[in-house]
Amino acid sequence: MHAWAVVENGAPLQEMELPTPEPKGTEVLLAVTHCGVCHSDLHIWEGSYDIGGGRKLLVKDRGVTLPLAMGHEIVGRVVKLGPEVSPGANGVKEGDLRIVYPWVGCGTCARCLAEEDNMCLTPRSIGVYQNGGYATHVLAPHPRHLVDLKGIDPAIAATYACSGITAYSAIRKVMPLPPDEPVVVVGAGGLGLNAVAILKALGHANTVVVDVSAERRKAALTAGAANVVDGNGDTVARSIMETCGGPVGAIIDFVNGTATARFAFDALRKGGKLVQIGFFGGELTLPLPLMAMRALTVQGNYVGSPADLRELVELAAVGKIAPLPVTTMPQREATTALMRLRDGKVTGRIVLRAEAA
Repeated sequence: MHAWAVVENGAPLQEMELPTPEPKGTEVLLAVTHCGVCHSDLHIWEGSYDIGGGRKLLVKDRGVTLPLAMGHEIVGRVVKLGPEVSPGANGVKEGDLRIVYPWVGCGTCARCLAEEDNMCLTPRSIGVYQNGGYATHVLAPHPRHLVDLKGIDPAIAATYACSGITAYSAIRKVMPLPPDEPVVVVGAGGLGLNAVAILKALGHANTVVVDVSAERRKAALTAGAANVVDGNGDTVARSIMETCGGPVGAIIDFVNGTATARFAFDALRKGGKLVQIGFFGGELTLPLPLMAMRALTVQGNYVGSPADLRELVELAAVGKIAPLPVTTMPQREATTALMRLRDGKVTGRIVLRAEAA
């Protein structure tokens, strides 16, 4: 198969030939048609995560090995079924176009068997621990990891495999809330804009978006946010509370850096919850007495489950979720797409497309 792979951290992706996988057991081989370019790809490409205090978590210490074709927001066409897969199993047969759920685990532990693959302790995530959608072919471990697009534009559907289900899973952690109670979304990139659209689809009427970019704040309002807050400066927490009419019960931080975590925490009301998603990096020092006095919750969110993806697709298929702004680029321009994302020049999502797609 043809691939655009990380061979050296921080260097341009290399176009190369890799062996095309042969599906075994319950595996399914797909030809990639579309693949989103996610900010977490940048961390793999760079080779590390900032975990605060001048410390770095190296991707190799997570078990990531090079060369690697990244890409986990994948739509592909089924080209071959493993010997243990009967045609039509889980509704999958050769020729079908499917979203690939990428956050796969060992397949045998209690979490995987409960369809909580993203919480498996021995992850094998596609595009992270094994080759992903920056290639012409990808291997799904089981038909249950493939989801029918139900007529959704494949370039949009690809984003649901990470951006979409991550936003959906995070929103579920702060719900239920009255529809007019503020939910603050930090970051109006691909995940944040998906969160705005999903909250609107779920009937929520008061989403407030914080971002440093005027262009992205405008995009958030277009997507359905009730209000926006400028994320620049030292008074962001105060601006959030002024916009929301007081301290806030639910904040979802899709940036999750030292500065955003600080102002988000400082804007919480008693009983409030901060859900942290992004890998921007840094650390947050918590005032421990306030955690108890104010009954606060700080919770991480790691992508979502196969059930989350199926539920999200059902919402999108009936037209309840406004599509994310998407720019498509040929797979061969994967390095250019990454650099545009690194430089903050992307509103919504870049999705790589196969030449024949």
